[in-house]
Amino acid sequence: MPVLTLAAVRAQLSAGRPAPVYLLVGDDEREVADLMAGFTGLVEEGLRPFNVERVHVAERGDDAEAAAIEAARVLPMMADRRVVFLLRAERLLKPKGRRAAQLEADAESEEAVGPAASGALEAYLKSPEPLSTLVVVAADVNKTLRPVKALYKLASVVECWGLKDGREAKGWELPVIQRKAETWLKQAASAAGAAIDADAARLLAERAGADMGRLRADFERLQLYVGARPRLTRADAEAVIGAETSQDDWAVTGAIERGDTAEALRQLALQLDAGGVPYQILGQLGYFVRQKLPGVDPRRVPAAVAALFRTDLDLKSSGGDPRVLLERLVVELSAGARSSGAGGRRPDRGHLRPPSPRTLGGR
Repeated sequence: MPVLTLAAVRAQLSAGRPAPVYLLVGDDEREVADLMAGFTGLVEEGLRPFNVERVHVAERGDDAEAAAIEAARVLPMMADRRVVFLLRAERLLKPKGRRAAQLEADAESEEAVGPAASGALEAYLKSPEPLSTLVVVAADVNKTLRPVKALYKLASVVECWGLKDGREAKGWELPVIQRKAETWLKQAASAAGAAIDADAARLLAERAGADMGRLRADFERLQLYVGARPRLTRADAEAVIGAETSQDDWAVTGAIERGDTAEALRQLALQLDAGGVPYQILGQLGYFVRQKLPGVDPRRVPAAVAALFRTDLDLKSSGGDPRVLLERLVVELSAGARSSGAGGRRPDRGHLRPPSPRTLGGR
């Protein structure tokens, strides 16, 4: 089955006529999250607790595939359709480490099905439930695996690589990627009721390279800078880029420790607007809660861990806008500091930083 364009799948969702099975594959998290919101929108909001289900491979492990298929076989309750997400499916469809090495050795064999594959997905693809939509979400896949081949043959596949054609951009693709970026900027500006000059678009595209997240962040900052003006110029783009300053990676946790909610939210906004990755920021907050908070105020740890776990789960399941989810977590953590009487003390910055902060946040 041919790979669907983003416009094509959005047209299906808008018409309320989705396919029975989709594979969303790619590292453009914003695009994937937007599409997942579209699938969730197929079910009326009040009926979603009964008809929208998320199965996390990270939590269910080898049982996740069968659990998702079982959920998809359940008939919708008081609704026309049921939507089931199989999340973090790259753990099944592109495993790492020793299991991946074994698969590579068997890649020429038709028996290479995957270390955790139960066969349930392949069987379901041959006879899907017509009243359900199963959405398999993966950051990447190994196309030599039998379940992946079946997905590309029988499911509706949507690739979300941002500006790239695949996970890695080749050197000879960069001119094409830059043209794509410039086109995207012109379309995004037009959708916002404005126009961007060609040299301004070129400057932002050159700066972003193949990084769609950076391109979006720079464009959003440019919009905030120009306000209601209908024309975005190179001077505006240079002002936005030139205004970017190096940020303290641990400014958010420092403000949280002293209970300064306003400063913590301001520093969070600066990190996100500069292209910070939500999972990296969550990793920094997680490091603080797990490693540093017990020595600061042990009484705050249980509530902080619960808030951290909930936010992690919501980010995995697209349970809200990542910015809003992180802002809520920051407010909760800061409020805990104020209630414990830590608001007047400034932390020792050296105490807050591990040796390599930028290595945190990976999943």
